[in-house]
Amino acid sequence: MDPTPNRTVPGEGIEADRYVCPDLRVRPDGIDAETQLVGVLGYPVRHSLSPLMHNAAFRHLGLNWVYLAFEVPPESLADAVRGMRALGIRGLNLTIPHKEASLALVDALTPAAQAIGAVNTLFWDEGRLIGDNTDAEGFLRAVRSAGCALGGMALVLGAGGAARAVVYALKSIGCPVVLANRTPERGRALGHALGVEQVLPLTQEALRPLMPQVQLVVNCTPVGMEPDIDTMPDVPLDALPSGAWVCDLVYRPVQTRLLRTAQQRGCLTIDGLGMLVYQGALAFERWTGIPAPLEIMREALVSSTTV
Repeated sequence: MDPTPNRTVPGEGIEADRYVCPDLRVRPDGIDAETQLVGVLGYPVRHSLSPLMHNAAFRHLGLNWVYLAFEVPPESLADAVRGMRALGIRGLNLTIPHKEASLALVDALTPAAQAIGAVNTLFWDEGRLIGDNTDAEGFLRAVRSAGCALGGMALVLGAGGAARAVVYALKSIGCPVVLANRTPERGRALGHALGVEQVLPLTQEALRPLMPQVQLVVNCTPVGMEPDIDTMPDVPLDALPSGAWVCDLVYRPVQTRLLRTAQQRGCLTIDGLGMLVYQGALAFERWTGIPAPLEIMREALVSSTTV
């Protein structure tokens, strides 16, 4: 004789409690048929703090919106964007590894996205899906808000989507830029695309002669991100001049090994939360048309991270 479950969904014979997601039991009020959906696509993406930041902003402003994280492998990106169109999702952020691959999936690009060659935000404009890049402006706002007076030589580490945005931002305000990457060919390709003449290997030996001239180092690689928190880019920080700045775009953890080492060397530092807040605020405004509550967004991030 077949066993009979103790608790079942009527007519199905399925144990109900086994199939109820615990998170649904504590789901916040306010999600209904009118709720507008935005989110982030990445792979991986479970580390993202963007849902905390944006949902805090929506709650603060009383907006019936929700922001979710969608883990989408590269081979499914086109399907995900088609799903955005079909489902009426109001906007998306794109993170690693989708920033460059998404260029061909939109109806039009903003000048920033086109020049950078990477997209981090999708929004609608009169029925057209627009690819934008808020990383560049978000980076400049974050660095300036930290008190760094831009203008001297900047050393950018990496050659991915974030590095493209940072190089574009720095060159747009006249900063001389040197690029360093572990894969020389990819570094040279980015340098050629954005007009960076000096591209070096990301090694102590290659970078040491340059360091006394550098005002700002920006880590645009994932080196040092959780779970590999004991790693850092191979940069001779001890050769930096007095008063130099080190910025790490990694924000999990907030205080990376790179930043801690830079502080021990007497450098001024900028963590990754500032750029996350400012680029997110710009995306928020693209989607909603409402000024973003910056302090609320920052507080949500700070309260959720361990420094």
